[in-house]
Amino acid sequence: MSFNETYESELAFQADRRKATVEFIKIVSDLWYDKSIELVLFRNQLIDRNVSEILNLHEYAGEFVQKPISIFDSVEIAQAIQTLDLPPAKLDIGKLTYEFHLEEKKYSNALAFVADKLKDANKDEAIKPKDVVLYGFGRIGRLVARELMTRTGKGSQLRLRAIVTRGTIDQTVLEKRASLLRNDSVHGDFSGTVTADLKNSALIINGTTVNIISANNPEDIDYTVYGINNALVIDNTGAFRDKEALSRHLTSKGVNKVLLTAPGKGVPNIVHGVNHLENNPDTVDIFSAASCTTNAITPILKAVEDTLGVKSGHLETIHAYTNDQNLVDNFHKKYRRGRAAALNMVITETGAGSAVAKALPALEGKLTSNAIRVPVPNGSLAILCLELEKETSVESINNIIKKYALEGNLVEQIKYELSDELVSSDIVGSSAPAIYDSKATIVRKDGKNALLYIWYDNEYGYSHQVIRLAKYIAKVRRFTYY
Repeated sequence: MSFNETYESELAFQADRRKATVEFIKIVSDLWYDKSIELVLFRNQLIDRNVSEILNLHEYAGEFVQKPISIFDSVEIAQAIQTLDLPPAKLDIGKLTYEFHLEEKKYSNALAFVADKLKDANKDEAIKPKDVVLYGFGRIGRLVARELMTRTGKGSQLRLRAIVTRGTIDQTVLEKRASLLRNDSVHGDFSGTVTADLKNSALIINGTTVNIISANNPEDIDYTVYGINNALVIDNTGAFRDKEALSRHLTSKGVNKVLLTAPGKGVPNIVHGVNHLENNPDTVDIFSAASCTTNAITPILKAVEDTLGVKSGHLETIHAYTNDQNLVDNFHKKYRRGRAAALNMVITETGAGSAVAKALPALEGKLTSNAIRVPVPNGSLAILCLELEKETSVESINNIIKKYALEGNLVEQIKYELSDELVSSDIVGSSAPAIYDSKATIVRKDGKNALLYIWYDNEYGYSHQVIRLAKYIAKVRRFTYY
């Protein structure tokens, strides 16, 4: 074949791939909006992705499982899913495609395979939608709002009904709130519509009314006036941190559950995927989603503790600066945090090392921790220096983490990264709270000391953990196939 013939053949193949991807995108959208069935590709979201993004995700998937994952195969599996009568669900089409390749000889076609794998889907009880109120509208509040509204679909799970802020609500304030939701310097533009409705004191997000309520105290609000009942309040103000203070939300009419987006005192601190099942939402009313750093390191530490054992260790988190720091040098209650955040590396403390024990009691007293705030607005790195019970190697410990990222209870929490070129801006927008940098792993010659590098989007990845925990608390988790 001549060079020109080869080139023409390549062009034709690329055109076919992209046409197949367009068809795949349509099926993904139809399943979501018609049946509330969400397809993901090894936990990577597919809704609102363009052709190039879908193809790049397939490249990653193939490298991850070390077998080709073709868009043509994904279309075939997606078409099979579309023909089945399934309840609302979240299905990993990457895992299904991978397994179909392994088990293809057992089934006459893709439909028979998918029908067998998803045969238990209809055994789950029907879920009842849950009203959600965001108490506070800062960085985490706005990202949670974005995700809730983007993933609303037919409204069969979490329904954002209201946002509580302080101060007067007038046209200017509403427009500013809308603008901050619509535009984000780190995460880009919101993939939807946001308009201010002063007459009803609301934001209209993707055509849906979200009430904006002004209040100084939780107990002053009657949510039932807005048609809100048995709501879950997600408190992201940072003002209420203990059980007594958070219980004030429960005195509001229309509220029956509370979720704090920070470490809490006297309430269960949960890292979803690790210890959420230890607290039953039928008997527990107030939960904490712990911190972003705790959510980053705990899934990795669980994998290591379960397989190799941890004698002791130290956590150093290289953390993006936050709103708590000063933009320029000025007085601060903490000495170093008063220095200009965008100009300095700032040593500070973190409670993540001790907080891990709340989710993994076996690590009580085994970890020390510290933090360095650095001049990036988002995207952080946790470095774990661990003394292990059992000997290991770089290959062995990487294989352990890869297995946990591929199957089991932590597949939503751990992303196994393969890139040699990974830097902090690359992980911005990742929904996994822990991104394991497999190419950075170091193990000492004796095999008993390991250095692990875990990246995390301290805003977006954490927000997804908050939403996962919220779905558990609200009992709206769909059938999943991971």
